[in-house]
Amino acid sequence: MAFWKDIKFKYKLTIINENTLEEVVGIHVSKLNGISVLLSALTVLFVLAALIITFTPLRNYLPGYMNSEIRAQVVENALKVDSLQLFIDRQNLYMANIKDILSGEVKADTVHSIDSLTALRGDSLMERTRREEAFRKQYEEQERYNLTNPSPTANREGIIFFCPTRGMVTSAFDADHRHYGTDIAANPGESVVATLDGVVVMSSYTAETGYVVVLQHNREFVSVYKHCQSLLCKEGDKVKAGEVIALTGNSGELTTGPHLHFELWQGGRAVNPEHYIVF
Repeated sequence: MAFWKDIKFKYKLTIINENTLEEVVGIHVSKLNGISVLLSALTVLFVLAALIITFTPLRNYLPGYMNSEIRAQVVENALKVDSLQLFIDRQNLYMANIKDILSGEVKADTVHSIDSLTALRGDSLMERTRREEAFRKQYEEQERYNLTNPSPTANREGIIFFCPTRGMVTSAFDADHRHYGTDIAANPGESVVATLDGVVVMSSYTAETGYVVVLQHNREFVSVYKHCQSLLCKEGDKVKAGEVIALTGNSGELTTGPHLHFELWQGGRAVNPEHYIVF
């Protein structure tokens, strides 16, 4: 009980005027009063902190308190940052290769799209292994006297056709279902080249097939290139086989994604392009 009496024992705190020695304030306090005030202050601070954490976004910084929406947003932002970093890296490689083209280190006619340009820089940064060096040497020895060109193909009539674009055939020629051409899936912005020497008889836009180019060739051949992203020629232009005339895209209403719809006509009759060109 001595401890309890000591804690409850009150002390008088007096403030006296120094000049008149008059008592200005007199307060009776005990150790119990001090402990009570301290505990009350700590309780108030704890309650304020709990309210701030509960009703403000600060709770998201505490482990286990982040809600699902914030967590999903954080993940989405991280993915966006990663994608932006990849895009910036691609743009830096692209600009570096543009510099090489302007300086003459890379030939402009070897570049088909930003993807090939970026891949060119990426490949150049990789060191060749001994196995690759041996393979390249063997391949070059085998192909030294090979005079064939893999891009154009000669058909049964002896005409050399160029493949209009690089890609995969997704829909073949089918006259029974009124599909008078071959659909070639390709990345947007791939080069579309003239399959033969000819004259541009149409270079315009239609609602159904988007940007369209039509070329007139010798031996009554006509080639048609639909759903282009943009056109690089105009009516009346004379083009050479293999010359870029447009870029692949997804224009027009009758389309299912980035691709080139290529048609080949002879004598006013649609023919199967795969009988003349190896895609």
